[in-house]
Amino acid sequence: MSALEPLPVSTAPVKERVAYLDNARYWVMLLVVIGHSLTQFTDMDSARGVYVWIYAFHMPFFVLISGYTARRYMGDARQVRRIVSTLVVPYLIVETSMQLITRHYTGDPDPMMILSPQWLAWFMAALFVWRLTTPIWRALKYPITTSIIISLTVGLFEIPNVLALPKILGFLPFWVVGLHMNRQVFERLTEVRVRVVSAIVLLTAFVICYVYSSGWTTDWLLWKQRYDESPLGATPVEGITQRAELLVVGFVLTFAALSLVPKSKSWTTALGGRTFYCYLLHGYVILILNLKYDVFEDLTEYGAGAAVLVILGAVVLANLLMTPIVAKVFRPVFEPRLTWLFREIPKPDKPAEKKQATAGV
Repeated sequence: MSALEPLPVSTAPVKERVAYLDNARYWVMLLVVIGHSLTQFTDMDSARGVYVWIYAFHMPFFVLISGYTARRYMGDARQVRRIVSTLVVPYLIVETSMQLITRHYTGDPDPMMILSPQWLAWFMAALFVWRLTTPIWRALKYPITTSIIISLTVGLFEIPNVLALPKILGFLPFWVVGLHMNRQVFERLTEVRVRVVSAIVLLTAFVICYVYSSGWTTDWLLWKQRYDESPLGATPVEGITQRAELLVVGFVLTFAALSLVPKSKSWTTALGGRTFYCYLLHGYVILILNLKYDVFEDLTEYGAGAAVLVILGAVVLANLLMTPIVAKVFRPVFEPRLTWLFREIPKPDKPAEKKQATAGV
């Protein structure tokens, strides 16, 4: 059986959560929160290496897993309703409120740019666009090759940040590969010998980032600037080459990280099933600590100790935001039912009804 298969044609939802995927979501969410918390410390060598290592693969990891779990998207009424309630509504809430908070403390953005995500809401916009374009990746003969070409060339053009389109197109290959993954690939990744190699790869990458990242331009890891734009300042060939290297590194480290994810149920499994709330809420904590209390700026004078403290704080915060009480409180906000907005979905006819209707024709 090949690693990449045709996408499924059934819209039936998966009845049981897969422990492996929830475990993966848990660990990648820790990386997301830690990475966002270290953003203010990138000038500090002790924190910069950790930041670069995390940013080299944490979003590729997240995007690929999201693509895999969206394999059954067909655009039926039930799925469209869920997209609106779990992506569109949270996007509008988070982006509007975060821009208002930022504007209160800094005066920017002025005017408000709700369709131009300034920070973490970009990922909800990306999931919205990627899911809507799933029929395209079903129809194309060479979807992965096409997505890679798009990712490599998007940096050559001036593309507005509407719904974070430059990042959406940049990370596109990870989504498309995730769509075409199958369960056998994940099974092979968790073999003992593969896990040993994966651990070595991740550790080696960490050492390289920690030792050599002081001279690197970290903006490449944001996947949103035009190649010739400051601070990248690259020629077309240099830009495409650098983006290609990031794609390779992203895929290698993502598969290495997936290899180390536990397959069995554990305490991380339940928490991993609630990463949605952690992702949406952790940004508010970081934003307030940074803009209102200047916590990160005050901590920089303590050097490496501050970076360690921030990492530990990020781990605690992430785990707290994945608890049942947080999900219970914020589910009505971020996952509203919106029954008043949609037409009622007709229930399928029962087999007996179908037979009777046919007989009467």
